[in-house]
Amino acid sequence: MKKIFLTRLTFLLLICIGLTNCTDPYKMQTDTFEDALVVEATITNVLQKQTIKVSRTYRFEDFGPSFEENADVLVTDSDGNEYPFVQSNNTYVSVNAFQAEPGKQYRLTVITSDGKKYTSSQEVLPADNPLDDVTATVQTIDNVTGVEIRAKSYDPNSTSQYYRFEYEETYKIVAPKWITSKAYFSGPNPNQPILTMLPRTEEARICYSTDKSTEILLFNSNETTEDRVDFPVRFISDQNYIMSHRYSILVRQYVQNSHAYNYYKSLKKLSGSGTILSPNQPGFLIGNIKSVNNPSEKVIGYFDVSAVSTKRIFFNYADLFPGKPLPPYKVNCTELSQKYCFSTLDPSCNGPSVVGYINTNVMVIYKFDDAPIYILTPAPCGDCTSFSSNVIPSFWE
Repeated sequence: MKKIFLTRLTFLLLICIGLTNCTDPYKMQTDTFEDALVVEATITNVLQKQTIKVSRTYRFEDFGPSFEENADVLVTDSDGNEYPFVQSNNTYVSVNAFQAEPGKQYRLTVITSDGKKYTSSQEVLPADNPLDDVTATVQTIDNVTGVEIRAKSYDPNSTSQYYRFEYEETYKIVAPKWITSKAYFSGPNPNQPILTMLPRTEEARICYSTDKSTEILLFNSNETTEDRVDFPVRFISDQNYIMSHRYSILVRQYVQNSHAYNYYKSLKKLSGSGTILSPNQPGFLIGNIKSVNNPSEKVIGYFDVSAVSTKRIFFNYADLFPGKPLPPYKVNCTELSQKYCFSTLDPSCNGPSVVGYINTNVMVIYKFDDAPIYILTPAPCGDCTSFSSNVIPSFWE
C-alpha cells in the first residue's frame, strides 16, 4: 500500500474526496504513516527578507502540519555568502534582506533540532520576464457570466518559458443591515440582564477581507508559438458577493526553471487526483532536497529560486456591470422577531434566546423601535467584523 503524506502543499486533497454522497459521515484515519520533513522554500530576485517554512507530514486525523521548531536554516551562494534564517511565527525569516542574483548558485541547508542535516541542490535564478499587465474583463465561461482576470507578459528572447502564479484578492464588504447602535447587557442578574442599545464605538459597516490563492497555477510557453503569457489567473462569477463593491487583486508571477516547473506540475496532478480511492493515489514526490545523514530518508518539498514580479488592479462592480443588481450577500439576511422578556407565564418571551444569539455573535439586533420586540438578523449582515476586518489596507485606493 502506498504511504500517504499530508502536507500544507497537498491539503486540497482533503476537500471533496468522493465521500460526499454517503448518508453517514465517515471518520477518516490514516492506515499507514511515515513521518517526513516538509520544506517550502522560494527565494526571489526581490530585495526583501526571504521566508522558508519547515514542518512535518501529518495524518488525516490531525488538524494540520506541525511546525519544525529550533532548526538551523541557512542559504548560501556560490560566492561564499551566507544568509541565516531565524524562527518567527511558524516560519523562518532571513536575518537580513537579500535577493537572488543572476549567475550565482544558491543552496539551502536545514539542520533540525535533533542534528539531522538536509541540503538542496544548487539552484540558479532564471531569466526574468516581468509581468506586463493584469486585466479584468466580463466574460461568459461554461454558461456563467463573470469577470476573468488574466496575467500578461512577453519575452521576445524566449528565455523564460516556465511560469507559476499566485494571487491575493482583497475586497470591500458593506454590511447590508448595519445600524448605528449595538446591544449591551448589564444589571445584577446575569440570567435576566437589562438590554440597552448604545451607539457603536467602532466601524462595523465597512470591512475588508483578503484571500490567498490555493490552487497551483502554471503556464508553459513551450506549448505556444512564442514566449507570450496570456494566462487566466482567476474567474469570478457575477453572483459572487466579493465583487459587490470594490475589488482588488495582486497577481504574483514567478519565472521558474524546468525542474521547479515539473515539480509543481506533478504536485498539481497529485492535488487534483479527485478521489483518494482512485489508482492515482497521492504519495511521495521527489524534490531537490536530500538528507545528508540518511540518503534513503524521504524529504518533501522544493527549494526554488525564482524571478518574481507583481501587479495590482482595482475595479468596482458597477463599472463592469452598470445598472445590474448587486450579487447576493455572503449570507441570507433573514430577520427574526424576538420578545425580550423572561416571564415563565408568557410563552412568547425569548429573553434567553436573545442573550444567547448576541453573546455568541450569531445574530445582532437590527430594529428595536417596538421594544421589547426586537428584530434580529445574522451577525454578518449587521456587523461585518463578525467575519472580516474593519482595518483599511495600506494599499487601498
